[in-house]
Amino acid sequence: MCEYRGCQALDAIAELSREHDEVVTLVSRVRAAHTVGDVAGMAAVARRIAAVLGPHTAVEEQGLFPPLAAEFGDHVTSLTTQHRRIEAILAEAADGVPADPAWPVRLTAAMRVLREHILAEQDGVFPAALANLDAADWEAVDAIRAQVGTVTPAPTQTPTRTP
Repeated sequence: MCEYRGCQALDAIAELSREHDEVVTLVSRVRAAHTVGDVAGMAAVARRIAAVLGPHTAVEEQGLFPPLAAEFGDHVTSLTTQHRRIEAILAEAADGVPADPAWPVRLTAAMRVLREHILAEQDGVFPAALANLDAADWEAVDAIRAQVGTVTPAPTQTPTRTP
């Protein structure tokens, strides 16, 4: 995993990973709401996931993916296609509870894909980016992040105690 390869030492990857962590937490809330038949709750969580993924996806697709596309084109294309499919299902809840009675099942299926997608990025894209992007590429990633921001709060620093 990326945590063991030093990826998290880069602010850009650390931020993307925090967003992944937030999405994984939210995916579990979608499953919990689905279990109790709370479609309105599922829709609310879907909107939160979409809010987190908006800037996240922009950073990946405009920053990380382009310099990786030459060597890992098929993988980048596959991940981008998954982004569009997941976004489409999440977008159905943008204005409230979707009218389609099959939406909850489609959403939970999309969340399984999203979870696998996150693992593929953590274990594949992020280490590949660490190995292949140069300083100018990372500056471009940082510039895109500065443009799009994030909705995930930065981690709080815990003060260390000295004996």
